Amino acid sequence: MNLSYWEIKNWFTNVDYTIVGSGIVGLHAALRLRERFPESKILILEKGMLPQGASTKNAGFACFGSISEITEDLKSHSEEEVIQLIQKRWNGLQLLRKRLGDATIDFQPYGGYELFLKEDESAYHESLQKLLFINEIIKPIFKTDVFLKEIDRFNFSGIHEYLIFNPFEAQIDTGNMMQALLKEAVSNNILILNQQTVTAFEENSNGVEVALGDFSFTTKKLLFTTNGFANQLIAQEVKPARAQVLITEPIPNLDIKGTFHIDRGYYYFRNVGNRILLGGGRNLDFQGETTTELGETSLIQNRLDELLKEVILPDIDFKIEHRWSGIMGLGSSKNPIVSQLSDHVYCGVRLGGMGVAIGSLIGNELADLI
Repeated sequence: MNLSYWEIKNWFTNVDYTIVGSGIVGLHAALRLRERFPESKILILEKGMLPQGASTKNAGFACFGSISEITEDLKSHSEEEVIQLIQKRWNGLQLLRKRLGDATIDFQPYGGYELFLKEDESAYHESLQKLLFINEIIKPIFKTDVFLKEIDRFNFSGIHEYLIFNPFEAQIDTGNMMQALLKEAVSNNILILNQQTVTAFEENSNGVEVALGDFSFTTKKLLFTTNGFANQLIAQEVKPARAQVLITEPIPNLDIKGTFHIDRGYYYFRNVGNRILLGGGRNLDFQGETTTELGETSLIQNRLDELLKEVILPDIDFKIEHRWSGIMGLGSSKNPIVSQLSDHVYCGVRLGGMGVAIGSLIGNELADLI
């Protein structure tokens, strides 16, 4: 970097807090630090032109887990852990709504639905069987039953008779949310530098020396909020997981409104106005999708096209307008990692594919560790 005296003075001198990653967690952590330390100098470093992981690339689901996903989680987590996770996701969504406002993020409480493909007999019957039990254990959070059986009224094809409806689920506009968070950060005198890759860091008694290629500067505290990319610089039990997505061109008279889940959350779709956004399919190739490379594969895109044509929009003409992917951070546990790694280094990572729901809360928790 060929930096001037002015650039070094204003951006890289007397830095109190440096946050790596300008996604949902990083921005909430920065805003919380600003609340706690009004006079501090806060710098965010982002390796992408825009937040690189999933914050600007997700499907915009304000959700906390479909019934088959919760059923699956109960096999690998304790009942208490699952309840705590749902509580955190719910609290995180309320925090996000409170900070930005429903109008700003285009919060639409249409409710969420889970549909079960005809061939998925076991998940369908298991979910119906578990419905009363799951409603019972999460009732203290929502004060009423969350999951309800409903007959399909959307004319989907190749699915079981009942959908499972969740009135507490909603959708948001991901672009509006992130733009609003970035604007709020800038208006709170938080410095954001894009296309800056942290290549190394070294702790000393006064703080941390952070290297950006051949240039380095000192910060008092360093916070990693890089989620799926966490393992590139800090050794944490987080694996990247790519999510592939597509969106159709506008469809006249589209009668589908809401957020929809298929196959334990591995597929998900929603309306965006009168378009359908559909994503998922990494269960077709777990190994191949454990990557930090953005891109699409024909295996998964073909399956998404097939679901659209045969299940979601049978007998309706549509065209795909755009395809993309994002990188999530997963692990053997769905519990996020919010941790102080050493005297001056912290991390908030492993959001388990629930960044919209839990990201704001994890950002706050991370800032409150300091």
